Amino acid sequence: MFKNVIVRIPSKTVVEGITSADEGKPIYEKALVQHENYVMALTKAGVEVTVLEPKEEFPDSCFVEDVALCTKHCAIITRPGAESRRLEAELPDMKEALSKFYDNIEQIKEPGTIEAGDIMMVGDHFYIGLSDRTNEEGAKQMITILEKYGLTGETVELSEMLHLKTGVNYIENNNMLAAGEFLTKEDFQKYNLIEVPEEEAYGANCIWVNDYVIVPEGYPTVQAEIEKLGYKVLVVDTSEYRKIDGGLSCLSLRF
Repeated sequence: MFKNVIVRIPSKTVVEGITSADEGKPIYEKALVQHENYVMALTKAGVEVTVLEPKEEFPDSCFVEDVALCTKHCAIITRPGAESRRLEAELPDMKEALSKFYDNIEQIKEPGTIEAGDIMMVGDHFYIGLSDRTNEEGAKQMITILEKYGLTGETVELSEMLHLKTGVNYIENNNMLAAGEFLTKEDFQKYNLIEVPEEEAYGANCIWVNDYVIVPEGYPTVQAEIEKLGYKVLVVDTSEYRKIDGGLSCLSLRF
């Protein structure tokens, strides 16, 4: 069960966020409302939400998931692969927020790069995607730290997706949402794979929070499959974040 969540309010500069999408720039006012609704959904799922102030100098800083991995034993500050985001991991308010909850805070060091959007937790095991943002050295350092605390990790090669959790997400009880290249990955065949159709691939990025599954708005097949499994579903519109390659999991640290 999750007790705490950390989020950061999007800054006005969110409209300049890194993107590979061709859907135009986010509308700041809409992004702000969507973020507020996201926090409300998390609160409904029974967690305490720590809200950090926006950082205008970092357009992507609302995507707090990428700058730290929160486990049951430690927090690990990452070293983002996107150079423009590297200093986000050093922001004092994030470190201060984490230190309120963790006595053990570790850090990934150069030349390792890793973004926690590439890390999927399944119990005490962590799958780490090797992507344009996460390199072998970053993954190696992360696994070494995890093992120090009695946890385990393994790497997964990516060829199509930006981040691992762009296309595969564990929603507990042996159930895993998968789209595209992840449907055939040997690593994931032992789970109950819920196939996300290509036209709803963005909808694979759902998050489990205390028996609720938060689902992005506009992906009816994904929502129906999750409801069939018996989960309580909360639907949140993240369309403005999709424009800058962001989804539900990117917007929070859950622990």
